[in-house]
Amino acid sequence: MNKLYFIGMIFEGFIIILTSVLLCLILIKLVKNRNTLIILLFLLISNYFIAIFFSWLSKVHILYSNIDYLYDESIPDPLTPISWISLRISDFRISFFFLTTATLFSYVFKVKIFEKNFKKTRGIIITAYSSFTAFYSLVIYQKGNLILDVLAFLFVFILMGIVYIPFMMSSMKAYKNSSIKNYKKAFFSLTVMSLSYVLILFCFLIDRIYILLGDFGFTIFYFLGWIFVIIGAIEAYFGYLHLNIRDVNN
Repeated sequence: MNKLYFIGMIFEGFIIILTSVLLCLILIKLVKNRNTLIILLFLLISNYFIAIFFSWLSKVHILYSNIDYLYDESIPDPLTPISWISLRISDFRISFFFLTTATLFSYVFKVKIFEKNFKKTRGIIITAYSSFTAFYSLVIYQKGNLILDVLAFLFVFILMGIVYIPFMMSSMKAYKNSSIKNYKKAFFSLTVMSLSYVLILFCFLIDRIYILLGDFGFTIFYFLGWIFVIIGAIEAYFGYLHLNIRDVNN
């Protein structure tokens, strides 16, 4: 089992390095041109980066911290500030929190690109649901309570579907309707980005089903999930590069 955690730690470390390079490239663009889209792109990729980092940290905790209640289900939560943080790291709740905030920034990113007539009601609903999901991820937790963990996963999964499926449809439509080469490249990249982000939790869902059926986890779907994170981030960056910001926002 420790070998699987070690493999996961090494793999996620590699994803963190790739994401760090991408964030540096985005930061360079941000310094040169501080427009709304590049700021949103930086924020959403940063939140995905932090989500990956805490997922990586969960494995470091389990492998090297020697905290018995992290890997022994029979030992109760000591209910200390340290255990509050440690258990939420090891059970991916902090990663869920940052996946939620990344998805919310993605929604605003979509609005800035596609929605000239912004619908406030939809925005309020998505913001409220995102806030609920973020709150649930951090606060509604009990060690060893699988139902609460499944619900946390489900709430994030629903949010990502609500945001990224319409994002993908809007991008595909814009790709088909555009006759400008750079725009077609941009909207194709954004289509791939949104599809990749839809597939993240779908892959994790399949991995979780394997766990419920008695497997240790860390199936091919687990690794695919994080691969889709970096694919989505790269395509979001290229999508931004190919967009003429002035024309899109007018």
